[in-house]
This record gives sequence, C-alpha cells and structure tokens, in this order.
Amino acid sequence: MLKKSLTATALLFSLSSFAAVDVNKASAAELDGIKGIGPSLSGKILKERNKGNYKDWPDLMHRVSGMGEKSSAKFSAQGLTVNGSGYQGGTSSSASEPAKGKPADKSKPAKS
Repeated sequence: MLKKSLTATALLFSLSSFAAVDVNKASAAELDGIKGIGPSLSGKILKERNKGNYKDWPDLMHRVSGMGEKSSAKFSAQGLTVNGSGYQGGTSSSASEPAKGKPADKSKPAKS
C-alpha cells in the first residue's frame, strides 16, 4: 500500500511540474521557472507584453530578441504557451532537405 501511495504522489508531483505557463499571464517568477528563461529573457518578455498581449508564437518571436524557433520549441516542450497553444512551427522546410551529414541522393546512370 505504501508503494502505491508513493507512486501516486510522485506521479502528481511530476504532472504539476509540467503545468502550462501562458506567456500572457505569467509572472517573472513563473517565466524564470522555465529552463533556459532567466531574468534577462523574462524581463524582455514582460516589457514587450506591457505594450500588448502576444497574439501567437510568431508574434512573440518577432517582438522578443532571443526567441527563435529552437528556443521556442524548447520552451514549449517545457510547458510555455501563447494563448494556450504550444509552439508548432519549424517543420515545413526540413522535409525537403537532406539530413545533415548525408548527401542528397543523386542517381547516376549505370555504366554499360
């Protein structure tokens, strides 16, 4: 019985640590709780938010220096949202490009 209660407590704790943090509602402390967002970046986010709420992820990335596609994807995976939505961008061009380190398939005609 003790094992089950400890497991349940651990599960609840892990779920609460991934609670969504909306960039339009979060305090500086809540933003700082996202790994990779420190006082400098949270200050930039809050300063821009004072001018008006963020409409979506592209709006956030455009208005806040230091918020690119990589960091947005990382912060979203940790629970950061914009108006309740996670980051969904950055996948359109990667499907047509060859993987890094691998040359593009260039078919050569067979020698006869």
